[in-house]
Formats: sequence, C-alpha cells, structure tokens
Amino acid sequence: MSTPAIYLIPCTLGETPITQVLPPYNREVILGLQYFIVENIRTARRFLKKVEPSIDIDQLTFFELNQHTDRKLLDSMLEPIKQKHSIGIISEAGRPAVADPGADVVA
Repeated sequence: MSTPAIYLIPCTLGETPITQVLPPYNREVILGLQYFIVENIRTARRFLKKVEPSIDIDQLTFFELNQHTDRKLLDSMLEPIKQKHSIGIISEAGRPAVADPGADVVA
C-alpha cells in the first residue's frame, strides 16, 4: 500500500467462516494495516484474529468511534493518514461508513 488510504472493512457477524465472506485481497489489505478505527475494540480484535490467528494484536493501534465518542476526536483519529499510513475502518454492521459512526470519518 504505497498511497495512504482509508479502507472500509466489513466485519462478519456470527460464526460464518471468514473465507466465505472476505475475499483474499481484503485479507491482504487488512494484514498490511497498523491503524484501525472501530466501533468496539474488543470485537474488532476478535475479528482480526479470525482473519489471521497469528496477527500480533498488541502491535496495532485502535481508535474507538461509536455513538459515545466525542466527534472532536476525529482529527486525531486521522493523524496516521497525515503521517502516510493507511487506516482501516471496521464496521460492526457489515457496511462501514454507510450507516454507522464511520460515516463521520469518511465525511
């Protein structure tokens, strides 16, 4: 990933195997990211472990964005982009940045 970008990542719900809903390209994108904006850190970490069990969760940075988050914090969440790092937005609802708090980031 040479050009910094914001990747919208759908999160699976339930016990459906990742390989049935997440194309291999998306998996590779996810594994190349260090920064994530998520609705819930705990469920995002679980999702990432399903994507790749050997992923080192402690080396990743998570910004929690949900209905309780002060929208004044959005600029600080986007700081990695300014530093030339891509960011993944993981949606709990399966449609990131459409009908969830991630829409504020994209706007």
